[in-house]
Amino acid sequence: MRRALFILALLVLVAPATLHAQSGWQNRRAVARPKPIPLANTPDWFKDYKFKQDKFTFVRIKYNVKEPNDGNRRRAWGRSAWATDHPDADLALCSQIEELTNLKTESLVRELTDETLPNYPFIYLSEPGQLELADAEVTALRKYLENGGFLMVDDFWGDSEWQNFYEQFKRVFPDREPTELDIKHEIFNCVYSLKEKPQVPSINSAIYGRESGITWEPYHGGDSRTVHFKAIFDDKNRMMAIICHNTDLSDGWERSAEDEWYSQEFSAKKALPMGINIVFYALTRP
Repeated sequence: MRRALFILALLVLVAPATLHAQSGWQNRRAVARPKPIPLANTPDWFKDYKFKQDKFTFVRIKYNVKEPNDGNRRRAWGRSAWATDHPDADLALCSQIEELTNLKTESLVRELTDETLPNYPFIYLSEPGQLELADAEVTALRKYLENGGFLMVDDFWGDSEWQNFYEQFKRVFPDREPTELDIKHEIFNCVYSLKEKPQVPSINSAIYGRESGITWEPYHGGDSRTVHFKAIFDDKNRMMAIICHNTDLSDGWERSAEDEWYSQEFSAKKALPMGINIVFYALTRP
């Protein structure tokens, strides 16, 4: 893991600028690579091809959800919530990273209890609003994060989904509280400098609210209006996890080439720069 961090740190110091991907997923099925899109204010780095054989792996976590008990359709859909926007979102972000750094990339799916998980320094968890961790998963996630791994949580909305995630994560770290990050934190400025915390709605919500300027997802309720980026730190103040609440960065990755307006307003300005910043920060922090 430390070798992977060191390699990417070197790449960023001598590397490139915009963002490309290799297929992933457990059965290695072929998936077309999304084409990187132009991003504003990309650092003018030089690509060092000495590192072209090195690889970054985007690992999406597969998990179970609570059984629906209220007839809610969205809760029922939650049975496969872990796969939301997969694999296109993962591959689109990987495409951008590959273009930016000349680092080879791949996308995989793993469970928290997979014995190979410690080989990957970065993991991603989507839509944890109905997440339910088994005891073995709680233990495995705690060990992974305490040993230097980094978790990104994304795409969940409203107070009820936050409460469920919070309760599950407190089982992992009973004595640690999520801390709201200030926009001046390095994670918002390490590659791309963001002026505000990026709130990215799904493409359908964005188009629906285009005239009114709505950037949240109204069907989640009024408590989804305010975007939050919170972090979990260890005893040495190392960020172990970033929690992106009331925002859907992955839809901004996935839909980056689908609608020109959405691509420019949300993918290019918010979702992709923030995703790149998170990966960069996770793999190069002390």
